[in-house]
Amino acid sequence: MAGGAECEWVYGVHAVMGLLKTDAGRVREIRLQRHRRDQRLEKVRFLADQQGVAWQWVERAELDRLADGRHQGVAAFCTAGALHDESFLAALIEDRAELLLLVLDGITDPHNLGACLRAADAAGVAAVIAPRDRAVGITATVQKVASGAAASVPYVVVTNLARTLRGLQEAGVWLVGTCGDAEASLYDADLRGRTALVMGAEDTGLRRLTRDCCDLLVKLPMAGSVESLNVAVATGVCLFEAVRQRRAGASPP
Repeated sequence: MAGGAECEWVYGVHAVMGLLKTDAGRVREIRLQRHRRDQRLEKVRFLADQQGVAWQWVERAELDRLADGRHQGVAAFCTAGALHDESFLAALIEDRAELLLLVLDGITDPHNLGACLRAADAAGVAAVIAPRDRAVGITATVQKVASGAAASVPYVVVTNLARTLRGLQEAGVWLVGTCGDAEASLYDADLRGRTALVMGAEDTGLRRLTRDCCDLLVKLPMAGSVESLNVAVATGVCLFEAVRQRRAGASPP
């Protein structure tokens, strides 16, 4: 079966299992590496049979050809995942007293985006928002690194990020941006209620227009000689500080 403009190969055990668990209707076929001894592949076969998804054994060379990276013995031929827009976002936040959103301002590295999606899924983020231009988008590498989170976390692509941020503010969402020269610390910010954490690009940080839209700018206190963290690591730290505050149910110290 050949790929097409609206289809893609997703590879890696966790990425394929995530699709089978959360969005099996997208999966048309699964190919598994013949003679590979791996109990995880048995789990993939079991899930595929449960969902009525066809699978077949193939040689490793075929998977090497299909996958642009480590496939771990499995690849799935899928229809492209749905990308959401501003209308989805408006419906999502309507009448919700508490939600956590993640805004990524121009992440271009697929490994960073995949790791951010994985952290977002773990933290219970309602949606991840990103600009259409100057951003990596959901690629096969992103899906593998995300370990299934690319299928479970809604990914909202917008044409004008500043306009979207202003719309969130009008809807009562508190925008907290991160930058190294901010005066306030992450741990002094109230991240409960309706909050969007805004993270900047790997090399340049938040763009000026994005920065100007934020209600509050915070930084992570750095005790060592390193000036900043990788954006995926920083995203995980910020998201789980929000999780901590929400579970504690009290304002930060």
